[in-house]
Amino acid sequence: MSKLILFTFFFLSATLGLASITTRMNDVQSQDIQNLYKQLHLQDKINYKAFQQAVMGYHKIKVKKPVLTIIDFSKASTEKRMYVIDMKEKKVLFQSHVAHGKNSGLNKATSFSNKSGSKQSSLGFFLTEQSYHGKNGLSLKLDGLEKDINDNAKVRKIVMHGADYCNPQLAERQGRLGRSYGCPALPKELTKPIIDAIKGGSLIYIFSDSWNERYLRKSTILKS
Repeated sequence: MSKLILFTFFFLSATLGLASITTRMNDVQSQDIQNLYKQLHLQDKINYKAFQQAVMGYHKIKVKKPVLTIIDFSKASTEKRMYVIDMKEKKVLFQSHVAHGKNSGLNKATSFSNKSGSKQSSLGFFLTEQSYHGKNGLSLKLDGLEKDINDNAKVRKIVMHGADYCNPQLAERQGRLGRSYGCPALPKELTKPIIDAIKGGSLIYIFSDSWNERYLRKSTILKS
């Protein structure tokens, strides 16, 4: 057997072995995520795909605070679709209603944008910054981390804030929550405790099942 054939044989063996190890590692990671999903009792609460992608991003992005917020816009606005999770203690801190953008849809968010003036919600990963008091009261600045997906968040003044229109009783009466200009707005009674829990460098992931393929084609975080 020539040296070239031997080299090719050993190279392919090593490559296939590495691929096998990588596959096993991915399987372990996937199993860990599934176990955490069950441990937190999130079945039938958050789309598993949303949870899986959020946790994968959490482990890739440097955060200052071990808290992960998932907003599942696959669910209707009449449902609790925002979950704040302490990743260190492995417990759910808050479950909340959350409003989507006026031009994203009625009871369900079906369209998303990164453009100024769109009045639509954006998908993907955001880091929280400092809180402040503005025209909507206590608010939280958000830094969109994904180019052409949500990186115009600051230009668009997309922040988390409380709103009277994000009221579950109102949703019951009119069949949906009120809507924002693209901000993830919260019920007023939960605004302070949630903002205090997630401000200062925690991660937010906003998901939509119907837009997931389009999102994944652009997301460098989940591709890397």
